[in-house]
Amino acid sequence: WDTSYSGLVLRKSCSLPAELHSRVQAALLTLRRKGCLLKDLVRVRDRDVFTAVSRALLGEPGHTYRYLDTRLFAIPWHSEDIDVKGQNCCDPDLRAACKALWELNTFFCTDVSQLKEGDRLSQSAKGEAEAKQGEEGDTESKHSEDSKNSEGGDSESRQSEEGDTESKHSEEWDIESKHSEEGCSGSKQEGEWETEFKHSTEEGESSQLKPGETSFAAASEHAEGKCPDWGVKASGGTETEPVGLKAQEKPVAELKHSLSDYHIQDKEEHESGQGCSQPSPPQVCSGPVKFNVTLLNYMDPAAMSQLKEEPYYGMGKMAVGWHHDENLITHSPVAVYSYSCHDDKGESSEGSSSDKACWRIGLKVAWDIHTPGLMLPLESGDCYYMRDDLNSTHQHCVLAGDTARFSSTHRVAECSSGTLTYIQSRCREALSNLHTDPETGSHRLVALLPATLQDCEEIHNEVEFEWLRQYWFQGQRYARFCSWWTRPMEQLEKDWKLMETMTMLFLAAVEEEGQEEEGRREMAEILLSALTDRHQQRQTWRDRCHSSLAQTLPPEEAPVDRPFWGVDDPSMPLPFDLADIINRVESLLWRM
Repeated sequence: WDTSYSGLVLRKSCSLPAELHSRVQAALLTLRRKGCLLKDLVRVRDRDVFTAVSRALLGEPGHTYRYLDTRLFAIPWHSEDIDVKGQNCCDPDLRAACKALWELNTFFCTDVSQLKEGDRLSQSAKGEAEAKQGEEGDTESKHSEDSKNSEGGDSESRQSEEGDTESKHSEEWDIESKHSEEGCSGSKQEGEWETEFKHSTEEGESSQLKPGETSFAAASEHAEGKCPDWGVKASGGTETEPVGLKAQEKPVAELKHSLSDYHIQDKEEHESGQGCSQPSPPQVCSGPVKFNVTLLNYMDPAAMSQLKEEPYYGMGKMAVGWHHDENLITHSPVAVYSYSCHDDKGESSEGSSSDKACWRIGLKVAWDIHTPGLMLPLESGDCYYMRDDLNSTHQHCVLAGDTARFSSTHRVAECSSGTLTYIQSRCREALSNLHTDPETGSHRLVALLPATLQDCEEIHNEVEFEWLRQYWFQGQRYARFCSWWTRPMEQLEKDWKLMETMTMLFLAAVEEEGQEEEGRREMAEILLSALTDRHQQRQTWRDRCHSSLAQTLPPEEAPVDRPFWGVDDPSMPLPFDLADIINRVESLLWRM
């Protein structure tokens, strides 16, 4: 942990305020009871697949989060009173649930910012001493026994050599990273697209492996016995670090020694960060942490058939495969709250019989087949933070327990092009080139500069394919719970219609023979490129809306092939045939 996973911080449930636990867990159950947690239909290798987990996005008003070609539209935090905002977009129970998760988000922002102020390893020795003083001998002996039983590994993976074998494994990890984001690869529910692995363990329990074949470090002992002080303590003025984690079972120094023979320091591998969507230019997280969204997940192992084995270290059944969290600000932290319960009534898994397997988080160094992985068991109410560059240089997976589990994963999403404010400003930019006569209502383009026309057509495509079609494909499912996005999307559709009018005016200008031929050719090429892209994307979205998987969804969740020209009549066609216009422009260019 100290040597290869120093960006990982665990906060035990007993270190959080009991009132916060109560509100957050009630909020998660409320969202589940109201049906707000839904499976996403995401795009993987040009195929639609359902996520294995159910989820919803909460966050700052007008924010979105994009992954696997799918844009999620955030239900707002509702952190302010409705009398102040003047919006009553959901019922009081849902509003209270959202506000409780905003309170958790606020707690995480403060806590993670404090942790980042000092040396993250500065209190290791102090933490070990405190933990040892608080532990009884018989408990220590019992935990040492459990620690031996918990260690195990995949001998096939461990024996992999450098060169071709390493390249093969790296390629497999890259596939998992790109295509297992947040709940897709843990289940074979849509199965064929996943990378298959042979594994020696049948049930995925590491205790079935030989102790001598250890290839991951298990930190399972914290799940038993007393809860040490998990508060964040300051030492030496500015240095802070969480302490505890039953360090008496496997002190950091001992863990460092056990990892040292395997650790390979390869800067190129660590910097690869495959699977992350990097903004251009990349924004780097600095200053106080401000999580702007949380992705809520609900996973019930009883309803997740054919969970695949963790393929490299023998960690067990995976609910979510190896991946990086994508579309985040570079080096921004991720904070996760884990809540396990037996049923929708919220009966906690704490205090359950010892034969109940707990949920675990697994971590490994990306593009590395030598460094042991780390498996961290999670009790209900535990939290963990992935700080600094841990998300980009490492991958993590979620290993299934025996009970249902909620997780609230708080992120600093890269939203430079993912907020309502952003796309509204883009619409204003495009429509500034359209003049409407106040008396006749007729339209004309203000300027015919090629750069201006190209920008307008790019915005046109962005509004349609990154917002309207994304919303009507899945985002509109949440309108029955919260209507916050309804009016903004109606306005976006009105702006889109004006952009359709602008395209027709652009076409008329290209076909007008009174203009200079060279200028017409440049405009025709710009128009042809934009229309060809638009035609292809529209066909892709139509295919997605009418796919066999989409047809299995109930009517209230089914994708809608929208936008269309008649807002209240989906059968009303667009005012022109896009394929016909493309042919006209191509013919024009051929004659020039």
